[in-house]
Amino acid sequence: MKARVYVSLKRTVLDPQGKTIHAALKSMGYDEIADVRQGKYFEIALAPGADASNFGARLEEISHDLLSNPVIEDYRIEFIE
Repeated sequence: MKARVYVSLKRTVLDPQGKTIHAALKSMGYDEIADVRQGKYFEIALAPGADASNFGARLEEISHDLLSNPVIEDYRIEFIE
């Protein structure tokens, strides 16, 4: 079993890297791009033989405590069979 975790800045938090990328795209002629927000992506695989029944709860804990900063970031977990 695998999961993907997407971490991004909350909408209320300024994203200077996203703004820089957006400005670069504009200067390259990509005027149709309205906004860019950057983030992080993690792909996590459950070890063979590990108990899958608790994988979701453990991944929620890992995402909250280690992969994101809940003060300024949101995360979303997507499970892959």
